[in-house]
Amino acid sequence: MELGIGIGWRPEIADAVEELQGVDWVEVVAENICPGHLPAALTRLRSRGTRVIPHGVSLGLGGADRPSQQRLADLAERAVALGAPLVTEHIAFVRAGGVLTASPQLEAGHLLPVPRTWDALKVLCENVRIAQDSLPVPLALENIAALISWPDQELTEGQFLAELVERTGVGLLIDVANLHTNHVNFGEDPSKALDELPVEAIAYVHVAGGVERDGVWHDTHAHPVTEPVLDVLRELRSRVSPPGVLLERDDDFPPTAELATELRTIRETVTAGSHGTAPTAVPHGEARATEGTDTGPRNASRASAGPGARPQAQGEAAADSSPGARERGALAQAALLSALVAGTPAPEGFSPGRLRVQIRALAAKRADVVAKVAPELPGILGAGYRSAFLGYAKNRPMRAGYRQDALDFAEQLLVAGRPEDDSARRALTRWWEERAAPHPPRRSARIVRAARAALVRR
Repeated sequence: MELGIGIGWRPEIADAVEELQGVDWVEVVAENICPGHLPAALTRLRSRGTRVIPHGVSLGLGGADRPSQQRLADLAERAVALGAPLVTEHIAFVRAGGVLTASPQLEAGHLLPVPRTWDALKVLCENVRIAQDSLPVPLALENIAALISWPDQELTEGQFLAELVERTGVGLLIDVANLHTNHVNFGEDPSKALDELPVEAIAYVHVAGGVERDGVWHDTHAHPVTEPVLDVLRELRSRVSPPGVLLERDDDFPPTAELATELRTIRETVTAGSHGTAPTAVPHGEARATEGTDTGPRNASRASAGPGARPQAQGEAAADSSPGARERGALAQAALLSALVAGTPAPEGFSPGRLRVQIRALAAKRADVVAKVAPELPGILGAGYRSAFLGYAKNRPMRAGYRQDALDFAEQLLVAGRPEDDSARRALTRWWEERAAPHPPRRSARIVRAARAALVRR
């Protein structure tokens, strides 16, 4: 399935996307759209024949728990509503704790890396199979960028992706910016990863910008695409002709002309590689091309599968095949996430410096997203919003998504008798009342809650 050159559709650039020439398709964040009320701009694109692919961010297929059936149903609903040829998600975990660890579930609000171990691979593969069986269209998974690295890795990124495809038949969404990120942050060679992963399983490719700070690359999606990222795209193009390449931009949106220039550069980069002898990617779900005498049972099962079907893994049982791996993974992921969002001690083997970078990045992202979903809060609090939110977020994990996070933040301020300015406090009270309850916490409740919070911090 050929897609061509695309761009990530965001409400902030909806008008620009309609104006841009040469946009063959778009990708939308699945969780940000309502199937029954699609944005008018997106509906117009579809009426013009522009393909729209939903890109999920909340399944957490790399987590120790099985994927939520409700989240899978929601993703399936969006795929049907958009007439999408496939859906995509990430190789990551986004929450931890809960039943498997007999502890409160923690939300990261961000994509966190999965340890590249055989245990983690077993769990990921089983979760992918569950997702594949629940979705009406093929699934492709994206490699993520990371600021932290798990100790005692057993596989390289390319090997991990190759095993995942071999065992499940899932497609790949390769983000070349993320390969560059992991090169800067951990010294992982993008060329080696591309050599090891099954490039013929690529459904499409992401290209995005970022920035380097103090020797750490941050995959911001808010900066122009850099030449080193384009170099990785060239490396990939020398090996395979990807069905589609998409530009991602999530913040600090430039003028339409700059987006057009970036899209043109991406198109030229892909086209320039077409003069070589690179093979064409195999459509998702078809047999993977192999050399020599590789006729093992997994390859054989894939060869007989129809497009979009997954092969039966060798020895796969109907029941959960990796209960021990799930439990071990649950404990490890909960310990890491608790250190990142709840201030608990860092697990052994992680770089303390990198953990601090990740902690700051998670808190900053929470502040930014809350400001987007509840723009009234920065308006009420003014220049003090960010410092107040970062103070609130320290050791207070997000418990139920960003909208609830905004409500919890406002309530915490009111419990503490803040903001000090009377008019601002009244405005915050009204905002909270309209969204959370008939009345804000009374003085007695504020005192009790403040006392409880003080005890918890001890």
